[in-house]
Amino acid sequence: MANHADARAVSGAHDTFPKLLALNATRFAARPAMRHKDLGIWRTWTWADVAREVRDFALGLGELGLKRGDKVAIVGRNRPKLYWSMAAIQSWGGVPVPVYSDSVADEMAYVLEHAEVAFAVTEDQEQTDKILSISERIPGLRHVVYDDERGLRDYDHTRLHAFAEVQRLGRERTTAEPGALAGWRERIALGRGSDLAVMLYTSGTTGKPKGVMLSFDNVLISAKNGIDFDRLSADEEVVAYLPIAWVGDHIFSYAQSYVAGFCVNCPESAETTDDDRREIGPTYVFAPPRVYESMLTRTQVRMQDAGRLKQKMVDHFLALADRVGEAILDGKPVGLVDRLHYGLGEFLVYGPLKNRYGFTRTRVAYTAGEAIGPEIFRFYRSIGVNLKQLYGQTEASVYVTLQPDAEIRADSVGVPAPQVEIEISDTGEVLYRSPGVFVGYYKNDAATAETKSADGWVRSGDAGFIDATGHLRIIDRAKDVGKLADGTLFAPKYIENKLKFFADIKEVVAFGDGRDFVSVFLNIDLASVGAWAERNDVVYASYQELAGHSQVYARMRAAVDRVNRDLAGEPMMAGAQIRRFLILHKELDADDGELTRTQKVRRGFIADRYAPLVEALYDGSKEKHVVTEISFEDGRKGVITGDVKIEDMDVYPTAKKEAAE
Repeated sequence: MANHADARAVSGAHDTFPKLLALNATRFAARPAMRHKDLGIWRTWTWADVAREVRDFALGLGELGLKRGDKVAIVGRNRPKLYWSMAAIQSWGGVPVPVYSDSVADEMAYVLEHAEVAFAVTEDQEQTDKILSISERIPGLRHVVYDDERGLRDYDHTRLHAFAEVQRLGRERTTAEPGALAGWRERIALGRGSDLAVMLYTSGTTGKPKGVMLSFDNVLISAKNGIDFDRLSADEEVVAYLPIAWVGDHIFSYAQSYVAGFCVNCPESAETTDDDRREIGPTYVFAPPRVYESMLTRTQVRMQDAGRLKQKMVDHFLALADRVGEAILDGKPVGLVDRLHYGLGEFLVYGPLKNRYGFTRTRVAYTAGEAIGPEIFRFYRSIGVNLKQLYGQTEASVYVTLQPDAEIRADSVGVPAPQVEIEISDTGEVLYRSPGVFVGYYKNDAATAETKSADGWVRSGDAGFIDATGHLRIIDRAKDVGKLADGTLFAPKYIENKLKFFADIKEVVAFGDGRDFVSVFLNIDLASVGAWAERNDVVYASYQELAGHSQVYARMRAAVDRVNRDLAGEPMMAGAQIRRFLILHKELDADDGELTRTQKVRRGFIADRYAPLVEALYDGSKEKHVVTEISFEDGRKGVITGDVKIEDMDVYPTAKKEAAE
């Protein structure tokens, strides 16, 4: 049985991933390091197995001519071989550059060209084809290595290699060259914590992605601090399903597993992730708000199809959970009757829900990336999931703040993480400094100087404040916080999150800065609204047709009205109630540039792209004809045309004014 002390056993002598791998191959030799589900069967590799896989691949890359300092693109979903590739590249002195696998070829070309990659390691034929289609734009690209061989047999293999073949080259080199293995170990020993470990490109919310350079010290010190904070050990189980190009996955599925020695589980596919999570029962969970929102939406849809008696039972116990669940989770005093009643709810409702989500064994769960709706946050905590928020950035190696147990609130993101300093600038911007702070932006000294001061303080770009309890509260992106024409505070993300609590609403874009009032674009959730339509015999042929249906507008109107009533009870936000809304005729899509690859709304881009719709919200129009170009997954273009209806909303006086009257 491993304990927390195992994580802390890592010393300064093990200041790189390859050194930690060598350590784990000894201290955790027979313990599972990775699992991957393929064709319905889980395959397991121990830490000793992983060390051999990494060794063979590293030596094979050396045979292909990998040099110290070479950048290597990693393109694909969460697969053991792609994670092993990173350690192998690092052991040879190279720098992995994970790339979002759902990027279209042009997006990928920018990153690979900017990073000056010399090699690429891909998951399958799809990703390999993308690389080959843009290879002329990447003059330094010498070799491409692929994992899944299906469909690639008849390709030109002059510089195209199967992963297994590269490993075979590594084993042959070990046999033919007696000093090869010792030479590889010497390379590992030469590595230092200050060396560049990885380059992670930002999502490009407001412009071209920037290459964030992180050292081993940046990543590993941050990883160790997070482990210590939550008392993680080698006994944890993690499911890796988020993009490997995202800093969150890099810390939680790679760095922390190497430091603590726990097992990382890779699902079979995106479609099986929920089922695979239930099978594994992870003890340590990380997911952006969108994942938690999606799981809750599916629950709400299923409950609408349940019998009346079951609905009443669930509603009863969820109301109880909302009242006492968080107090029980935090170990606070709760009356005996309520505690016993909650125990019955655990048996009948909460336990089955957690099992469906794959959270039965979860000891700590995190969300980050953007603010989560407080109602959604409270729901999971009320049924016994120890869900916490953290605030982080790629430039911080994730951690800026963390929420200590029993100090968890929906309206804050916690206290400074270990070894992190936080200040609030005169303009309200959050500044931070820590050992995790990035080295700089690759080939962009001007952006580095703008973001990071000479003494290590980083401008987060977020507006916030430290409250009386020492917790950081984030208002919104600093650039997005504005004022209405009458001076009323306008925080779009705050309004958007309130609307996204409703199962029928998938995405929201709020407008109001410099305007007379607030208005919003809505995206309906096709799964939720589609289920409602089926139950109510509402016939539709497309997302566009359903989004424009009068009954759907009525449902959205009710949701917006509810939010306006809530805002009326908040003096600071009462003036930012929503006066007008429309349901966008298409889903916001990363392929159309409307979302980042991490599914964040690109508000400025959307405002420009749909400028006629924005103006229609403010010029009194009741309807607007639109023509919108769309992109298909295969790169083809198409056009959507139609009329978008615009609805007016009532607003309410603030609660204080009502009381006075």
